[in-house]
Amino acid sequence: MPTLSAYLTPILLLLASNVFMTFAWYGHLKYKTSPIWIVIFASWGIAFFEYCLQVPANRMGHAVYTAPQLKGIQEILTLAVFAGFSIWYLGEQIKWNHVAAFALIIVAAFLLFLD
Repeated sequence: MPTLSAYLTPILLLLASNVFMTFAWYGHLKYKTSPIWIVIFASWGIAFFEYCLQVPANRMGHAVYTAPQLKGIQEILTLAVFAGFSIWYLGEQIKWNHVAAFALIIVAAFLLFLD
C-alpha cells in the first residue's frame, strides 16, 4: 500500500514546478522594455528548473496516479499558482468570470478521479 508521501510528494513537486513555469511564461510581462531575445533566454533558464521538478514529479506520481489524473492535478495547481502570481506579482485583479472559469476547470479535473 502506498504511503501518504507517495501521494503528496508528486503534488508538492508539481506545485514548485508551477511556480517556476509561471515565472518563465509570465514574469517578463513586468519588463516590457527588455529585448525579446533576453526574455526568451531568461524564460528558458527558469523553465530548466521547472523541468527538474516536473519530470520527477510525474515519474513518482505515476506510481499512484494515472497520467490523466496527474494532468488534472497539474492544471489545478497551475490555476492556483497563476491566480496568486497575477494578483501579487503582476498586480492584476482576478474577476468573477475568471473565478467561475477556474472553478469549471477544477470540476473537470475532479472528474478524472471518479471511477
